[in-house]
Amino acid sequence: MSPALAVMCLAAAVSVAPPARAQLRHAALHAGAGSRRPAADPQQRSRVWVVATLVPLTLAYLAGGLGALLAAVILGATLLRRARRAAVARCRAAQRQSLLDGLDVVIAELRIGAHPAAAAAAAATECAGDAARALAIGAARSRLGGSAADGLRDVESVVHADLARLAGAWRLAEQHGLALADLLAANRTDLVGRIRFGRRTEAVLAGARASGAVLAGLPVLGILLGEAMGAAPMRVLLGGGVGGVLLALGAGFVAVGLIWTDAITGRVIS
Repeated sequence: MSPALAVMCLAAAVSVAPPARAQLRHAALHAGAGSRRPAADPQQRSRVWVVATLVPLTLAYLAGGLGALLAAVILGATLLRRARRAAVARCRAAQRQSLLDGLDVVIAELRIGAHPAAAAAAAATECAGDAARALAIGAARSRLGGSAADGLRDVESVVHADLARLAGAWRLAEQHGLALADLLAANRTDLVGRIRFGRRTEAVLAGARASGAVLAGLPVLGILLGEAMGAAPMRVLLGGGVGGVLLALGAGFVAVGLIWTDAITGRVIS
């Protein structure tokens, strides 16, 4: 059996494999919990990932052998890494906006004389994501006699630095008896400034990122021009041997260029 056929058989076997018992119990539990949105099916996601990954790699191997397969792996991993970075950036922006909404509610509740625990609990119901979870934990700790600042810290969150600043302001008010509303208002002003600076930086760096993407696509344009001129570069690159080595090296250089561009722009944002 050829390696390509073996890969296709493996993909088919994984895609039709029955879900595990733990996954079935998890789906049944969430189906009966009355949640507002349906629970995601891990088995379905795994099938999609298997098909979306193995099928293109198999086609690349059939088209150009090991060199094309290696080039597809390099480019696919690079594009997946860039997509994940973009998803994290979008998630961070959404979580920061949610935290800002929660701060608005906390400050408003404190201004009218609400207890800090009640203010945090009210804010947790008005926002979403990591901010809501942190505020709910902080409110629960405060009701039990502990420090709400300890519940506000979430090292696994994409906005853990912003939550740490909020927790620091909260602890400062608890330890020194300062006005919590005033400290949180200053924290909110700082967060608004960080959000605006991030948006301006993203807008400025959009041109640099576009230039990097254009430069990374120039080799493809060169190959297309070679085909139009009758030089048949695709036959050389997909013919194995030296052509396969050149194809893998070219994909590696393109990936390094994209990663280098992301590293430079990411250093500015961070």
